Parts: sequence; structure tokens; C-alpha cells
Amino acid sequence: MLSPTARASVLFSPYLESGMLSLLRNGLDIAYMEQNTLERVRGEHVWHGPAMLARRDEWTHALPDEAIAELDAAVSRVASEGISLLDISRNTFEMPVLRDWIVPIRQQLQRGIAFALIRGLPVHRYDRLAAAAAYFTIGAFLGDAVSQNAKGHALGHVRDIGVDPRTPTGRGYQSAFKLNFHTDPTDVVGLLCLNKAKSGGESAIVSAAAVYNTMLDKRPDLVQVLTQTLYRDRRGEIPEGREPWYRLPVFNFRDGHLLTNYVRSTIDKAQRFPEVPRLTELQLAAFALIEETTTDPDLYLQMSFEPGDIQLLNNHFIMHSRTAFEDYAEPDRKRHLLRLWLACDDGPPLPTQYFEFMDATSSGRPNGYHMKGVPLSTPLMAEDGGPGSSAQRTLNTST
Repeated sequence: MLSPTARASVLFSPYLESGMLSLLRNGLDIAYMEQNTLERVRGEHVWHGPAMLARRDEWTHALPDEAIAELDAAVSRVASEGISLLDISRNTFEMPVLRDWIVPIRQQLQRGIAFALIRGLPVHRYDRLAAAAAYFTIGAFLGDAVSQNAKGHALGHVRDIGVDPRTPTGRGYQSAFKLNFHTDPTDVVGLLCLNKAKSGGESAIVSAAAVYNTMLDKRPDLVQVLTQTLYRDRRGEIPEGREPWYRLPVFNFRDGHLLTNYVRSTIDKAQRFPEVPRLTELQLAAFALIEETTTDPDLYLQMSFEPGDIQLLNNHFIMHSRTAFEDYAEPDRKRHLLRLWLACDDGPPLPTQYFEFMDATSSGRPNGYHMKGVPLSTPLMAEDGGPGSSAQRTLNTST
């Protein structure tokens, strides 16, 4: 059997010639670069918001009429034949136009600027099942839908249902709160807009590599801190046999890629566990710098959603945020987005430490949240997806 040091050397041998050290911490193989070997990242996924705004035609894609006709036929079959959303794959329907049209978008997500905006899905004439079926069909050409929460929702609903994300098990997507720049834990996240908010709810995205490069120019010592182990709270969504926390750096390296994973709230919430090391002043300074950098107008790109828009982001290369919003009083007008988390077999290679959080699909991609005895489901209405009782995370409006 290999010693821990030898095992780490095998796992991370591609980096050893570039000055990468391998350590064993807390039973995990954690790789990090010495400060003087950290280098700026290059590639198409390194971009700045103002310049990207001027390139809108490159990342905005209107669904062609022929593809919409194919989707119409598909959703009609879903309704008439009782096809489950979970049974929809890229081979379920004959869709030659959509199949060919989406290929460059998939390449853009995985090998290019790492995001796209699809416009024109006719949600105004679809009922909820039809909208979900069309969305699942588009998603199937990009990856496999995985569970987004403890309830096994493969179809997520980004809608304010009164959740307080400041509670230990509360998650921001079911609230009207501002969401700071963060990443989701799967390869690609998709958001389909059904309804806009009365005001607010604006989306912004930023190139994680551009953030990294900017930080590296200012404080390489703090970038170094973010390549080391951080403890994250599972927020009560704990797979069988796992601890209520997991360990993962913000900046990770594999096969020449920088892979970013950052959710500040899960880091802060993990401090509720006495077994988790206390955050250091350097770590807090690093968090402050990443948050200051992501909100630099010279870096981020803001976009508005219209009903029928689908935003697609590669979570390994893009961070995203949302402003707080005010909703309409009428339930059928409230801000509502359908969300997909997609495991993509053409996604970038991931370091081994990613899979302490989530298990892998058959193709080796992050497999979403899987609780014992909880099957995948596709609720058509927004419902609480958190663990246990909803009361533990409901917003207290009496104070």
C-alpha cells in the first residue's frame, strides 16, 4: 500500500514539475501551489464584463423557429403519452434541428467563455408541464439533470417561499434575499425565466479566472490561502455516512485548469460545529478580497431575464449573483425561475477533493444531493426542498 505522501504524489504528479506540493490534511489529498509558482490564468473563459457586453451577439442565442416546432411536438407527446420528465434524454425525441443548433452552445460552455443565454422559449403559451418538458429536453442535450436538494428535486424552483437563508439549513434560492457571488456545485446550472420580479432580481456573472488574476496581482498571499482547505456546511443535506461538513478549497487546479468553488455562507455556517477549525484573519481577509473583486464593475457582467430566457453557466469557471427583489402580490405573477443542475460528461477533469461533497455519476461528474431513500423528483410547483421541518428555516416576519 502506498504511503500518504506517495499516494499524493501519484494523484498530483502532473503538477510536481511546476512546483506543486502535495500534502495530506484531515485525511484528504490536498494539492496547492507555492506562492511563487502561482501564475495568471489564460483562455477564453478569462473575460471582463464591459468587453463581454459589447460581444452580446456571441453569447445570446435565439431559438430558431424550427427548433421551437420540434419542442412543441415533444411537449405534446409528454402530455398525451404521460412521459416522465426524468425519462427525457437526448434520444427521446427526433430533434435534428435542436440537436445540431445546440452543439456550439455546449462547446461555448465547456471550452469557450463558459456561459450562454438562450432566448425565445415560448413559455407564454406553455403550461407548467410543457415549459418543464421543453426545458428538460434542451437540458438533456447538455447533460444529465441531478438532485438539487435534500428532497431530490431534479427540477428546481427559484422562487421566494419564505425561506430565511441565514438559518443553518436555509438556502437563498427559495428567498427574495440578495445572493452574493458564488458557484453551484454541479457542472452547469441553467435558469429558465417564467416570471420576472416587480423590481430587482437582476443577475450578474463574473469570470472566476479574471477574479483570480486580479487578486493575484494584488495579494498573491491571499490567493494562496484560498488554494488551501476550507470547511463547508452541508446545511443539513447529509448523505448517509458523511459528516455534516465537507472540505474544499476555493481555487483548485487540475490538468491545467483553474476550477473555482465558492459559497461564503456555507463556510460561515460551518463555524457552528466545534470540530471545525476557526477561521483565521488571513482567511477572512481573503474572503473580503474575493468579494470586493467580484463586485468590481470592470469585471462583472449584469443581465436581465425576460420570460422564456435560459441562462446557462459553467460553475467551474463562472461565479454568479442576484440582487434582492420585490415580488408582485399576485401568486401567478411572482418571480419564478426553473433551475436545472446538469452533470456534463464533457466537463473539465476535477480534483479528487470535489467528491468528498458529492458522489460521482457513472461518467465521473458531480452527482448532486442524494439522501438515503429519497428518489429524484420533478415537482411542477415550488416547494421546500430542505431537510427536515420547514419551520426551522422559515423567515420570521413578526419582528
